[in-house]
Amino acid sequence: MSGVGKALRFTRGLRFRLAFSYVFFFTILLVLLGIIFRQTLTSIFQAQVLSILDEEWVTAKGYLRTTDAGPDWFHDPKDPDEAFTVQRLHRVYLLADTEGHVLQSSVIYDSIGKDSKDQIKAILKSGKTATRLGYDKQGIPYLIRSGLMIDETGNRYYLAIGRAVDQNNRVVRDFTRNYFWVVPIVIVFTGVLGWFLAGRALDPVNSVAETAQRITHSNLDMQIPLRRVGDELDRLIEAFNHMMTRLNLSFEQIRQFSTDVSHELRTPLTVVRGQLEVALFTAKTTEQYREAMVNALEDVDRLSNIVRALLMLSQAESGQLLLQRTQLDFAELLRDQVDQYQIPAEAQGVDLTAAELPSACVIYGDKIQIERMVSNLLGNAIKYTPAGGRVVARLAVEAGLVKFTVEDTGVGISPDHLPHIFDRFYRVPSADPEKGLGLGLSFVSWIVKAHGGVVSVESELHKGTRFTVSLPAGPVDLDLRESPALPLSEQVH
Repeated sequence: MSGVGKALRFTRGLRFRLAFSYVFFFTILLVLLGIIFRQTLTSIFQAQVLSILDEEWVTAKGYLRTTDAGPDWFHDPKDPDEAFTVQRLHRVYLLADTEGHVLQSSVIYDSIGKDSKDQIKAILKSGKTATRLGYDKQGIPYLIRSGLMIDETGNRYYLAIGRAVDQNNRVVRDFTRNYFWVVPIVIVFTGVLGWFLAGRALDPVNSVAETAQRITHSNLDMQIPLRRVGDELDRLIEAFNHMMTRLNLSFEQIRQFSTDVSHELRTPLTVVRGQLEVALFTAKTTEQYREAMVNALEDVDRLSNIVRALLMLSQAESGQLLLQRTQLDFAELLRDQVDQYQIPAEAQGVDLTAAELPSACVIYGDKIQIERMVSNLLGNAIKYTPAGGRVVARLAVEAGLVKFTVEDTGVGISPDHLPHIFDRFYRVPSADPEKGLGLGLSFVSWIVKAHGGVVSVESELHKGTRFTVSLPAGPVDLDLRESPALPLSEQVH
């Protein structure tokens, strides 16, 4: 079993799979090329033979004459070229009348098999030449061309002439045999080369793996150095380093969370314990015991509230926080939010208006979360728009979608920061440290996705920003447990 296990581990290794894939696809390529070359070679030979038969057909028409005794081949026997040509034509041929009676035929054609009367009449009736492959008694293949022949005196005959193609077939067979004998040798060489190249390609990966193995919980801030070649491995290392940064941050948050939880739980537990101990050792009357128990129950209630909050936080972080979806009028909700933000907008010196709002716009959603989304977008727009600027909120229904737009004439966002503004804790660099924690837009993104919509942003530096939220106009059947829920601690601006 140990040998089988080692073999399985070997075949599952990345180096083996890379080399095997390389050899496998190269083998398929070689086989396909061999088939294509073989078919091309066969087609070329066949075209050459057909061309020769066409030429001989025309030549035969020049030598064939009809006399009182019947058809005959006229040529000058003393002319070696004519004698050779006629002799070549007579090597594989058959001549018959239009009724299918054979008038002349060669010995080779007889061994191939004379055409029947029905076959002759069918070919003559079609008015087209026919081509077929026949074999003599020795198994030699011949390509035969047959059809209607009209001599110079106007007499009509059935003529079939053939030419041996065994040499062509032999060349094709030799090519096929030699090619597919060489292919295994090439495949073996390719396998060795692929194994070597795969090993060279995986050397940096092994180096990264060795570095990663040295990372423990005590050195999560460790980073793998980049190779600085800009290839896929560098991108993998960058992704790994970013993951380690996020993991280190998560561990720090968990440590801080554990500290806060232990502190919050320890305080009421200590108080309850102290009160009960005091009552146990010092209480003498029923009223004193009652007072101690009432105080203990109050702290137990406080402890229960803390546990309930922690449970809700855990559900939110695991995506189990369900939205309370109801039918609501988005237009009315937006008007209320715009009215509420008039005071901070006037204090900022910003003109806040709601334009192009329909009289009613019904959606199905969580009112509290939709209000938070609108509040975040309006608040951000006012916050980043200097005095004298404008913020406009619009709402429209297009093709079954409710499109909510917040457009400002503020400072804008650099193109380098646009892809990241919805990331958690991401903030565009600003000289004002009071601009926020970088959680508002990430929460907007979560709310929109949880309602089955999408959010996009367009911005230009020093000219303004436009956020567009598209939500379904009707009910949406979503598995909200898979929504990218944020923890309650992140539901802030």
